Amino acid sequence: MESDSPQKQMPAPRIFVERTLALIKPDAIHKTDEIEDIILQSGFTVVQKRRLQLSPEQCSDFYVEHYGKLHFPHLTAFMSSGPVVALALARHQAIATWKAIMGPVSSIKARETHPDCLRARFGTCDLRNAVHGSESFTAAEREIRFMFPNSVIEPIPMRDAAKDYLSRYVSPTLLTGLTELSKKKPLDPFTWLADWLMNNNPNKPKISDGTVVEEAAA
Repeated sequence: MESDSPQKQMPAPRIFVERTLALIKPDAIHKTDEIEDIILQSGFTVVQKRRLQLSPEQCSDFYVEHYGKLHFPHLTAFMSSGPVVALALARHQAIATWKAIMGPVSSIKARETHPDCLRARFGTCDLRNAVHGSESFTAAEREIRFMFPNSVIEPIPMRDAAKDYLSRYVSPTLLTGLTELSKKKPLDPFTWLADWLMNNNPNKPKISDGTVVEEAAA
């Protein structure tokens, strides 16, 4: 019986891309298209998307870390007052990037210090501040699973696993791109290489046709 070839034995590549949850809150729901354009222009992939109306109980569960704080009843009442759009976003350093795009929690303070951020542009106060984003990887994992129960979230590779992934799937593609770069000698090598990697990386994540888009009570 012939043994499998090394190519067949090699596991399929796994894409380790950080994810975060973004929520467009009831006060900014009418700006959904504009906010989504900003998200895409910032290099994010929208992995899943869902429009829904949360009940006060669901809002309490989602914001459980705020339980007992003075603003908690107002927060749950506001978040259940109208539809929201939940988006699972993916890109390198997704959590930090999305937090930077959102800006400070207070929309009033945001307009003073970060006038171009989403909360400055679309929010009105601390509570009605247009958008939500996960604070950490642990929070992102919990929140994405809350909004998208069937999500599969890949773990971030550590140490030897990360080195193995880079040597197997990143370095060969990068080497090929650098070889092509040396042949073409473009005027703007950095932009050329970025475009080449985007178009020729066989392992880049894709949005499946099964992206969830719905409008219903959760």
